Amino acid sequence: MKNTIAERVADFLKRYPPFDLLSKEQLIEISGQVRITYLEKDSIVYKQDENGHDQFYVVHKGAVELKREEQDKVKTVDYCDEGDIFGLRPLFANESYAITAIAEEESIVYGIPIDTFKPIVTQNLNIGNFLIESFASNTKDPFSKEYTKKLYADDDVILKNDPEIFDLQPVKYVKKVVWAQPSTIIKEVAQLMNSKKVSSVILKENGVPLGIVTDKDFRNLVATGIVAIDRPVSEIMSSPVLCYPKHTTIAQAQISMMKHNVSHLCITKDGTSNSKVIGIVSDHDIVLMQGNNPSVLMKAIQKANSTKKLKAIHKKIQVLLKGYIRQNIPLTHISKIIFELNDATIKRVIDRTVEKIGEPPVEFAWISLGSQGRKEQLLHTDQDNAIIFEDVPADKSEEVRAYFLLLAKKVTKRLNIIGYEYCNADMMARNPKWTLSLSEWKKQFTKWTSTAGDDEILLCSIFFDYDISYGNSSLTTSLADHIFDITKDNQRFLSMLGVSALRNPSPMGFFRQFLVEKDGEHKDLFDLKKRALMPITDAGRLLILQHRVKNINNTAERFEKLAQLEPENKELYLSCSYVAKSLLKFRTKHGLMHNDSGRYIELAALTKEEKMKLKRCFKIITQVQELIKFRFNLSHFL
Repeated sequence: MKNTIAERVADFLKRYPPFDLLSKEQLIEISGQVRITYLEKDSIVYKQDENGHDQFYVVHKGAVELKREEQDKVKTVDYCDEGDIFGLRPLFANESYAITAIAEEESIVYGIPIDTFKPIVTQNLNIGNFLIESFASNTKDPFSKEYTKKLYADDDVILKNDPEIFDLQPVKYVKKVVWAQPSTIIKEVAQLMNSKKVSSVILKENGVPLGIVTDKDFRNLVATGIVAIDRPVSEIMSSPVLCYPKHTTIAQAQISMMKHNVSHLCITKDGTSNSKVIGIVSDHDIVLMQGNNPSVLMKAIQKANSTKKLKAIHKKIQVLLKGYIRQNIPLTHISKIIFELNDATIKRVIDRTVEKIGEPPVEFAWISLGSQGRKEQLLHTDQDNAIIFEDVPADKSEEVRAYFLLLAKKVTKRLNIIGYEYCNADMMARNPKWTLSLSEWKKQFTKWTSTAGDDEILLCSIFFDYDISYGNSSLTTSLADHIFDITKDNQRFLSMLGVSALRNPSPMGFFRQFLVEKDGEHKDLFDLKKRALMPITDAGRLLILQHRVKNINNTAERFEKLAQLEPENKELYLSCSYVAKSLLKFRTKHGLMHNDSGRYIELAALTKEEKMKLKRCFKIITQVQELIKFRFNLSHFL
C-alpha cells in the first residue's frame, strides 16, 4: 500500500533545492521520515540560545520570520516562505540556535530529521554546498571567510591543467627587481644591468616607481648619440611605468604590452604607481609561457583596417566572454581581459579616425565613463565618453573644439556600428557639453561640487568614474588632481553623494518579495542595475573618494582597497567586493542568455538558488548603506 502522505511531501520537496538533487529513492526515504507541524501565527519554532533540534525545517505553507537579539535590540534577519530552509545550525555545528524562528502567519513546516539527511549531505558535495549557502544566508555576515570559499569560486585558483584557459593563469614575474635612482648616471646604470644580467632597471623615487629603462632605450637613445652616456638616466627613461597587481593574468599582461607597445610591466603592491614595487615581467617572460585567444583577438584589433572588421572581432569577444562565463572563470580575470579588448577597440577606432581627418591641433584625452571607466563593461551597453583637450588661446578655442567634435561624431558613429549603443542621455563626446578644454572641465567640476543638486550629483556619479582610453594622460591626471583638491573637506558635497548612495534601499518587499517595475516597458521585471548594482557602485565611489585614493575605478577593487585602509571594516568591505563581482556576473549571464544588457530580470526565470544569492547580496548592500548613513550623519537628510 502506498504511503500517500510521503508521496505528497516528496512531490513538494522535489520542486526546491537541494531536494531536487536527490534520487527518487532518496526523496521517498526522506519524505517518509518528515515530521509535519502546523503553526499558528506567532508560534515559536525555536528560540535564540535554545539547544539545537534533531531536525531542520522547510516551509510548506505560510511564512517564518527569523530574528536575532543583540544588545537589547531585536533585528529581523530574514523571512522564509514556501520552499525556504531554516534551522540548519544543528546540521553543521553542535551549538545552540543563534536566532529565533517564529511563524509570521498560519504556517505548515516540514521537519527533516538530521540523522536521516546527514549521510546524504556527506556523500553529495552539491547538496552540502547548497545547505552551507542557506546556512550562511542567515548568519550575521554571509560572506565571512568561513563561508566565502564555499560560496564563490572567484578566487585565484583556477584549472591549472586546462590548456584552454592557460592564459588566465597568474603571470609569473621576477621578484628580484634591479632598481636605481633617476639621477644615476647612464653609464653606471648600464654597468649595473650588465653585472646583474637583466634587460631593464626600475627607477624609483620615494619608494614608488617613477620610470623604467630597458635595453631598447640604450640602443635607441644612447648608442645613437642622442643622449650622452654621462647624463642622468632619467633622460632616457620611459615614464610613467605601466603597473599591475600581482594576480594579473598572462593574457592581460600580454595584451597590455601589445596595446601600449612596451616590453615590460611593473608589478606593484596595489597595481598602481603609488605603491611599492614587488616584481617585473617582460614580453620574453610571456613568450616562455603561452597565450592564445585574447592575444589573437588583440592582434586582430590592432591590424583591423575597417569598422566592418572591428565589428566582426567584437562579436568574437562576446563569444570569448560567453565561454569564460560558461566555464565559471573568476570574474576578476574576465572583466580585466574584456576591458582591455574593448579599450583596444576604442583606441583602434580613434586611430583610424585621426588618420582620416588629420592630426589633432593640440593634445587631448578620450575618456570612457561609467561602466567602461570602471572596467565593468562586459556586455554591449551604452557609450559614455568625453574629450579633454589642451588649453588654447581664446581666439583658437572654437576652431580647436570643432576638430574634436568632428572626431567625436565619427568615432561614436563607428563604435555604434561595432555594437556600442548610443547613450540615450547623449553623454557622449559628440555633445559639445562633453568636449571641453582642461580649464573648462575644471570649472565644470568646481561648479558641480560647489552647487551640488540632484542633477549635479547624477553627473558626478557618471563623470567621477572615468578612465583614459586614448591620448595624453597628463590631462586626466591634472583633472583628477583638481577634483581631489576641490572635494577635500567638502563635507556638504560628500553628504550629498551619500544621500544619493542611499536612494535605493533594500529591494525586498514584504515577505522577501523582490520589488519590480510597476509600469512601463519593463513592467513586472526586476531592475538589477538600479536596485543592486548602482547602490554598491555608489557606495564604493563615495568611500574611496573620502580616502582620496586615485587610479582605482573598479568597484570590487575599490572595496578591496578600502579593506586595507579600514581594517576594522575589512570583513564588510571584502563582502562588498564579492557582491560587486557577483552582481556583475549575474547581469552578464542573463544578458548573454537574452542577448540584451542584462539589466532587467524576469523573476519567474530565476531558480530558487539564484534568488537566494541575490537576497544575500542585498543584505550586504544594506549593511554598507547603514555604514554610510552613520559615517556621513545622513539621518536628517533622509
